[in-house]
This record gives sequence, structure tokens and C-alpha cells, in this order.
Amino acid sequence: MSEKQHITTISADIEQQTVKKVVWRILPFLIVCYLIAIIDRGNIGMASLQMNEDLGLSKAVFGFASSLFFVGYFLFEVPSNLAMQKIGAKIWISRIMVSWGIISVCTAFVESANTLYVLRFLLGAAEAGFFPGVILYLTYWIPGKYRARVIATFMVAIPAANFIGSPISGLILSLDGWLGMRGWHWLFILEGIPAVILGIAAFFLLSNRPTDASWLNQEQKAWLSTTIQAENEKKKAIGHISLWQLLRHKHIWVMALIYAGASAAGSTLSVWSPQLLKSFGLDNFTTGLVNAIPYGLASILMIIWGRSSDRSGERRWHTALTLFLIAGGLLSAFITNSLTGSVVILSLVLIGAYSMKGPFWALASGWMSSTTAAAGLAAIGAMANLIGGGLMVNVYGIINQATGSHTLAMMPLAILCGIGGIAVLVMGRKKALNIEVDTHASPVSK
Repeated sequence: MSEKQHITTISADIEQQTVKKVVWRILPFLIVCYLIAIIDRGNIGMASLQMNEDLGLSKAVFGFASSLFFVGYFLFEVPSNLAMQKIGAKIWISRIMVSWGIISVCTAFVESANTLYVLRFLLGAAEAGFFPGVILYLTYWIPGKYRARVIATFMVAIPAANFIGSPISGLILSLDGWLGMRGWHWLFILEGIPAVILGIAAFFLLSNRPTDASWLNQEQKAWLSTTIQAENEKKKAIGHISLWQLLRHKHIWVMALIYAGASAAGSTLSVWSPQLLKSFGLDNFTTGLVNAIPYGLASILMIIWGRSSDRSGERRWHTALTLFLIAGGLLSAFITNSLTGSVVILSLVLIGAYSMKGPFWALASGWMSSTTAAAGLAAIGAMANLIGGGLMVNVYGIINQATGSHTLAMMPLAILCGIGGIAVLVMGRKKALNIEVDTHASPVSK
């Protein structure tokens, strides 16, 4: 073996050891944290099976209350991510989790639509920054060629939360009357407390940067820091620009539109699918079990799709095809109105919604410089959640109340996903040809 081959072999060994150690150190904990976040965000869907009648909420009012989470999320996501960049992940992620856990518990004590409005808005404001913060955090630790599979694995927490959370929520609802409280009261309390506990743990378990990691040796720290720095120095489609320029950048808005379809599908179904399934005459616990089936399938297939994207190095078609799958699944609702058919449709939609996330976020982070990533990733998520969650959750409730049809309520989602699929193909092609970047603009404000 030549000296060059020997050095290459050693470098490959260091790479493999370092990436493996980083992944196993930070990813399982972050997955558990995100799983709790999704449960606390979406458990209002299961709670509605009792809560709506107790509080006298119409479908339109419930939809509006649910959508306010995304308004709070939109307003605070970019500031939250910039704060994390400045303060550090271990403090900021801990703060996010403790505050949303407390607010989730407080939701158990709402007595009117107005108090529910306030707490859903505050929950969104408190949780804002967690997801884009973690995506930004992963760019500090995970080299680009591993990023889609790692992000997909992290984001498996979304379908997994519903797969695990739906039956558990159905079971908790059966505690109705225990200590004089309704089942939905216990739902918010028992599913909010873990966020507080994990938030405290985050402060002790997370390291801000590779140079701070006592669990990596010097050789591993040097390799990881050098690799990440080399990637950050490469020219990006969106370079060093100010925060205001970033928020006006057309490609940020296009990426938000692309992500909005998948975000809308996941958010809308997490809120409304329990009511859709219960309309077939199921009890609360059975509704939770049946609701878990599509999420279980999506949990497995999103990891497989993320690995496929990493192996091929292809992001654009891996993103677009999932959006077309969502649109096709939603349109197929016109040809079936059975419980089995509804479960198949939900499965297709959720497989597409969650499989899209790994390739998309790898694609988006690869298009931005390191100085724009904190604000850019948060801006994409914030705008997509406002369009996909804040608007579409509302639209679904309004159409469903006006027509009595879940199928018609799904059609705006199908249109949004179809447009997003076309947009990612067009934008990806233009980006590959040439995207002008103002390299003299001021860096992102902190």
C-alpha cells in the first residue's frame, strides 16, 4: 500500500468513527425531544373528540384555534433561531422545551374558545425555533453528504409521534372522570410534563459545537471542524446577505412554497384525521389505533427515501415526487368513501409528506451559506408553516363545516402540493444553471 493510500484509509476511518459517534451521541436524544414536540403540538386533534363538545366549539372555531399555533410559530421562528445562533443550542433548546411543556400543561385548564386561542398562540411562540434550530444545529455537526439520511431519521419523530401518540392519547382519554377531571384534561397534562423534563436534560447533554465536545478526541474534532468549515466556504446559491435581503429573496419564498405543501398535509391531518376516522363510528381508543397505521408506514419509508437521496446524491426529484404522491393521494379521495380507503389515502399522503422532509432540508441547507443558514432555514419553516399550517388547517375546517365533506376539504392541499412539486423542479434546474449572489452584501444580522 502506498503512503497516499495509507493516508486515505486513515482519513476514511476517522470520518467513519467521527460521524458514527456524533450521530449516536446527539440524534437519539433530539429524536425523543422532537417526538414530544409533535405530540404536544398535535394532541389537540385527539383532545377534540371530547373537548369540542365540552367547550361548545364548532369545526370552524376549532380549526381557527388549531391554526393559531402556526401564527405564533411564524412570528417567533426567525428571532428564535438567531437567538440560538448567538446564545448556543444547549441553553436555547432547553428554554424552548421547558416553556412549551408548561404551556401544554396549562391548556388542560382552558374554559372557553378565547383562552384556547391564547394558549395555542403561545404554544407556537414557545416552540418556534426548535425544529429550524435543530436543523441548523445539525449543520454544525453533520457533513453534507450524510445530511439527508440524518435529517430524515431525526424527522421520523413526526410520524412516530402520531404512531405512538394516537393510541396513547386514546387511552388517556379513557381516564375520563379520574380525580374529577375529563380525559382531555389529563391528555394535555400527562403529555406536557415530559417536555419540561427533557428540556432540563438538554442543558446537560448537548454541546454547542464540535470544539466543545469532550466526548470527541482531538483528531476527531479536527477532522469534523475542518470538513464543516470547508463545506461552509463553498459558494452557495444564497450567499452572505442581510436579514432584510434574505426575507425578500425570491428563492426563500419559493422554497417556503415548496415546503408548505408537505407541511400543510402533515399539520392538517394531525389535527383533523381523528375526526375523519371517528366519523366511521369508531370509539376513541380504536380511532387512536387506526390513526396510527399511516404514521407507522410513513416512519419506515421516510428513512428509506432519505437514504436513497443520500446514496444517489439527488435531491430535486426525491423532493418533487413526494409532493406529487401527496397530491395524487388526496385526489384519490374522490373514488372511495370507506374506512379502508380512507386509511389508504391517509397513508399515501403521510408517506409523501414525511418522506419529502429529508431530501428537501438537505437541498435547502445546501443552497445557503453558513451565515444565512440560521435565518434562512427558520424563514423557510416559518413561512411554510404559516401557509401550510396556519392557513390550510383553517381552510379545511371552513370547507368541512360548509360542505360536510372531508374530501372537498382536502382539495386545496392537493393543489398546493402539485404547485410545490413543479416549483422544486423548475427552481432546481435554474439553480443548477446559475443563481446570482451579491457577495458584497452585509452578513445576516444577529
